[in-house]
Amino acid sequence: MAPSLSGDPIISLRGVTKVYGSGPTAFQALKGIDLDIAQGDFVAVMGPSGSGKSTTMNILGCLDVPSAGEFLFKGRHVEKLDRDQRALLRRRYLGFVFQGFNLLSRTTALENVELPLLYRGEDGKTRYQSGMAALDKVGLKDWWDHTPAELSGGQQQRVAIARAIVTQPDVLLADEPTGNLDSERSIEIMELLTDLNRNSGITVLMVTHEPDMAAFARTIVHFKDGLVDGIENRVKA
Repeated sequence: MAPSLSGDPIISLRGVTKVYGSGPTAFQALKGIDLDIAQGDFVAVMGPSGSGKSTTMNILGCLDVPSAGEFLFKGRHVEKLDRDQRALLRRRYLGFVFQGFNLLSRTTALENVELPLLYRGEDGKTRYQSGMAALDKVGLKDWWDHTPAELSGGQQQRVAIARAIVTQPDVLLADEPTGNLDSERSIEIMELLTDLNRNSGITVLMVTHEPDMAAFARTIVHFKDGLVDGIENRVKA
């Protein structure tokens, strides 16, 4: 399935601000973000520490809420949802990949991948079939019974990606997904994310400090001082 980059954006931010604290100690992390993410895009988010990129990604992942402004996901105003509604949106539509893998050390690759489905209340047969299909997508079907200690760093991140896509999310949010990997493994992970984006139609949003990793993206958004400082639209073959 080829990704669609036409029509209404899957994500829109309008005048989004975020303030931590109050009074003279208040810190404004976001100063009015306007941003559209097209369905099926692969977006790299870059910027120095304190630029607002991580705060924005937390809002997009429904892990935080804006102080003001609008956050639309598939046309729905997320900023108006309560905590439980945001949690449902997160579980249904979003997948997460982190720099540190965050795998359970004493469980198998398959059991790690099945975890989001367990939280959903899916039965054992469904969890097994979906988990194995996700592991197959990341090239680790034959490693289903290995624990994280028996896997390389690159394989562990593949398991983490399989866990993120097992629920068939519309959007995959990746926070420095290659930060703990060497150059060769980093390229493998980026090629996997590119394949999931192109062939499964998953919209990918990735925070990275590495320009060579950002080069895999179709769009690069630069943050600076709590604002979007520029957007590069790259032509991908």
